[in-house]
Amino acid sequence: MKLAIFLTLFTASTAFSPTFTTPSRTSTSLNVARRDVLTTAFTTSATFAAAGLTFTSPALADGAVSTQTKNRARGIYGSRIANLKDAVSAGDFGAVVAEKNAFILFNSGALKGDKAKTTEAIGATNNIFAAIRAQDKPGLKKAYEEYVKAFEIGGLPNLVEESGNSQGYSNDYDYRARTKAGTIYVR
Repeated sequence: MKLAIFLTLFTASTAFSPTFTTPSRTSTSLNVARRDVLTTAFTTSATFAAAGLTFTSPALADGAVSTQTKNRARGIYGSRIANLKDAVSAGDFGAVVAEKNAFILFNSGALKGDKAKTTEAIGATNNIFAAIRAQDKPGLKKAYEEYVKAFEIGGLPNLVEESGNSQGYSNDYDYRARTKAGTIYVR
């Protein structure tokens, strides 16, 4: 905003200032001094830039926190976390580490807006990865089960095998498309 005000005042002050040029002997309508061209071009471009900045509003992004985005994060990343159940039972630390981003994105997306739950989720995630660093299989299993229970994480339903009369999604941009929860009922 300060830049826009500065540019507006600068162009206003330079637009009406007199220019002192000395005519050359061979001055015709086609011969123009380089200084005059550059001064005019700079003044014109600065005027347009100031006008453009004056009438623009700042971008105010809120992070798109809505019920739909929370459900989307819960569906996508919660399903990835729920799918780790067999790996955790087997003590496969590598599989859990490979899905580290699912934990991070679940914490920041599905719990957005609730600072207490987000802080609790981050602490629980840290417990899971502390057990991984310590190579503690029972500790990993316990921390994972506490995390899943505390934040009600469940996988997407398997509508493909359950019944043919279900509608899992309605367009290709739905997060359930191309998953087991993504079926379309066709008569």
